[in-house]
Amino acid sequence: MMPFPAGGSTLNTPLMDFILSETARFLDARPKTKALAERSGHVWRGGAPMHWMTDWATPIPIYAARAEGAKLWDVDGFEYDDFCLGDTPSMFGHARPEIARAIAKQAQNGMGFMLPTETAVEVGELLTERFGLTKWQMATTASDANRAAIRWARAITRRPKILIFDGCYHGMVDDAFVVLNDGTPVMKKGLIGQVADFTDTTTVIPFNDLDALEDALKYCDIACVLCEPVMTNCGMIAPIDGFHEALRTLTRKYGTLLAIDETHTLSSGYGGYTRSHGLEPDMFVVGKAIAGGVPAAVWGVTEEIAARMDQAQAAIGSGSSGIGTTLSGNALAMSAMKVMLTEVMTEATFADMTKGAENLVTQLRAVIAEQGLNWSVVHVGARVELVFGNLAPKNASQMRKLIDPLWLKALHLFLINEGVLIAPFHNMMLVSPFTSPDACTRLGAAISAFGERVTRYGLT
Repeated sequence: MMPFPAGGSTLNTPLMDFILSETARFLDARPKTKALAERSGHVWRGGAPMHWMTDWATPIPIYAARAEGAKLWDVDGFEYDDFCLGDTPSMFGHARPEIARAIAKQAQNGMGFMLPTETAVEVGELLTERFGLTKWQMATTASDANRAAIRWARAITRRPKILIFDGCYHGMVDDAFVVLNDGTPVMKKGLIGQVADFTDTTTVIPFNDLDALEDALKYCDIACVLCEPVMTNCGMIAPIDGFHEALRTLTRKYGTLLAIDETHTLSSGYGGYTRSHGLEPDMFVVGKAIAGGVPAAVWGVTEEIAARMDQAQAAIGSGSSGIGTTLSGNALAMSAMKVMLTEVMTEATFADMTKGAENLVTQLRAVIAEQGLNWSVVHVGARVELVFGNLAPKNASQMRKLIDPLWLKALHLFLINEGVLIAPFHNMMLVSPFTSPDACTRLGAAISAFGERVTRYGLT
């Protein structure tokens, strides 16, 4: 059986030799990529327009030339099976012609007016029909939507704190950059330049720990619980049986609002995990894929919460909430969202994606068994995660022990060289409507080849 070292980076010389060999393999084949990286370093801090673009296992970024369906081509002409899909925005496929037509038509009539359109009314009706919540607002990103949800939750409950789960990620929301370090809440190192101490106003507990949840809520000072229904940003961590029922019961018992962020778990089904599993959030957030890659997010609330928001707004006067941006709700994003909700994100589409993901899971588990890998697979809807352990963790503390940066780098870099892209963070994969069975087979074969290669390096 192949061991995968737990915790931080292992100083394994054969593993480093493997990574160096794959790095050379990548660079030697990509002269255009190297030239662009050189130019980019002169004008973009860190070498890319957004630092996450450099978080891949490659020594320099892959420069995308084009993408279509579940395929991506780089500037050197290499073709990839894309299981990353932009880390979710292109979950339903790259270069969808329906979206291209809609945004081209809207661009000819104007893209942003700071005024509503008839399409906006239609989109609101479609959101209510699909997700169940009755009142909606639009944002430019899920980060913005989560910020708004937090602020409104505090405004209407008049409570100062929020509760999150250790290992969560809710975008660029400072309040959510709090983690547990040996059981002690601390701010994440990535919260650069922040002078406030969010451990005073953010309570963080382990996912799936219902005792800790009730212990935190019983003081009645927490405005809302902000959570993903399945954690997807510290590896994928599924809820234990009964977790969501207890979460809803406890939040209601102590007067705490429940805000569910489905930016990733929208992949679970037609109405996200919430609809598939009958959850009852007070607030609901979804971004990334909701407009097919056009920057947009929405957040919805129940009729009761909307009424409480109106009361809070009336107390301070119209136009004084300070929550929103002039780009939010623009006509271009609305046109894309309408197409997504009517033509792309259909029940048949989700059924195909889920079937494809189940096929991928079968392929991966077969490889794990054949290679004797000490791995497991977590799966929900169209989203799949390889875990470097034989038992899927139930919280972030357990998952962190299985996330070794060098092993991640070795696997990801090898997959890229084999023509496969998965998300650069842990081992997350998405199956789109365009992901073919052959692509899943190629991914399984690449992971099998990885096992054989590292065996030859003496890493068993």
